[in-house]
Amino acid sequence: MQDEKVENMFFVILISCVATIGGFLFGFDSGVINGTVDGLSQAFNSDSVGTGFNVASMLLGCAVGAFFAGRFADKYGRKTLLMVSSILFIISAVGSGIASSSVEFVFYRIIGGLAVGAASVMTPAYISEIAPARIRGMLTTIQQIAIISGLFLAFVSNYLLAINAGASTNEFWLGFEAWRWMFWMELIPASIFFLALFFIPESPRFLVAKNRRAEAEVVLAKIYGQQAATDKVSEIYDSFAEDHHEPKLSDLLDKVSGKVRPIVWIGIGLATFQQLVGINVVFYYGSVLWQAAGFSESDALFINMLSGGLSILACVITLVLIDKVGRKPFLTLGSIGMSLSLAIMVYVFANAGVDANGDLQLGSQGTLALIAANVYVFFFNMSWGPVMWVMLGEMFPNQIRGSGLAISGLAQWGANFAITMSFPIMLASIGLAGAYGFYTISALVAAVFVYKYVHETKGIELENMQG
Repeated sequence: MQDEKVENMFFVILISCVATIGGFLFGFDSGVINGTVDGLSQAFNSDSVGTGFNVASMLLGCAVGAFFAGRFADKYGRKTLLMVSSILFIISAVGSGIASSSVEFVFYRIIGGLAVGAASVMTPAYISEIAPARIRGMLTTIQQIAIISGLFLAFVSNYLLAINAGASTNEFWLGFEAWRWMFWMELIPASIFFLALFFIPESPRFLVAKNRRAEAEVVLAKIYGQQAATDKVSEIYDSFAEDHHEPKLSDLLDKVSGKVRPIVWIGIGLATFQQLVGINVVFYYGSVLWQAAGFSESDALFINMLSGGLSILACVITLVLIDKVGRKPFLTLGSIGMSLSLAIMVYVFANAGVDANGDLQLGSQGTLALIAANVYVFFFNMSWGPVMWVMLGEMFPNQIRGSGLAISGLAQWGANFAITMSFPIMLASIGLAGAYGFYTISALVAAVFVYKYVHETKGIELENMQG
């Protein structure tokens, strides 16, 4: 039905890029905290604010934000929820910078978590519902590049502010400490996101679900042309429930058996395995490896940049090939690559010594561990990083996409919370090798899960997704 010659690719790419600013803010908001720990500790006289409790509370905010964004998106619209997330990003940025106590600061970081959670599920959902099937994977993959770019620019922003102020705890512009300005820098992309959202249309699938077919046809005509749009509206309308009731959470249950539909379990599995492979532990605790291997602070900064560059390269490879190769091959290859590189790290850690202070001493194998860690990050960002979000954004039938994303997003951020909180416990009980051994096994099990249960979605129209 869709004639590639009449597709308005400029329009599709433009509105997709606006949506991915949510991914950029996802990364920026997650990364900005790293440069503010000293300032938070000094301002609030508490070491826990910038570390454990703050991270944990924000992740719980992400889980709540992802769940309710998925649910409310069926009621109020995908674009509306993206706008809500942009407002929450703005509130969090302002509040985190002006906070005068640890309780106040944590409150604003939880608001930031709500924003991150909402953006994490709404960005891929919106792009999937706007993009033609043949380039849907490519456009959704841009979100992962945006996330990494947001992380990287947060680090750059923090570094420049700290350098110019002399230290993150020193006073800077207008008499405020540099660490406060680190949070306020987020106001620039958050404000751009909010304003840009006024110029993009609502998802045509949502409009049809709300029986606003004329509005949906106008949006689709801008993408496919008038004749194709008329046909597409009818096709979308027919893909919803026979009685055309509005999407609801109970749609996730099979009408006959009353059990949760298999596609929901697959979504939960994809979302959970993305975290069980340990990406956030490797990311947040990477400095342990550098120090144990004997690298200086400047070397660590270089390795940070190298890792960021490799991550973006990995995403670009996926962006170029995902709509040609498919989703399953990337997930499978990524699982195998991660399990092998993690296994090397387990071997190194298992044979490492400790010094008088109990710190890890990797010796000559430190370089091997660092190479393995970067290979792991490369494989993650080529596969489970972007492809999991691609799959979640497109695999659910139109009737249950919002609810499916709500449950899957809740599972993803819940698993993130569990992995982040459990790492110190695992470190104390089974050691670094044991913890990374768990992530290795998870990566292997993820490969089996993909092979047995995940169905390819490459090139399939959203209206033909089977639930």
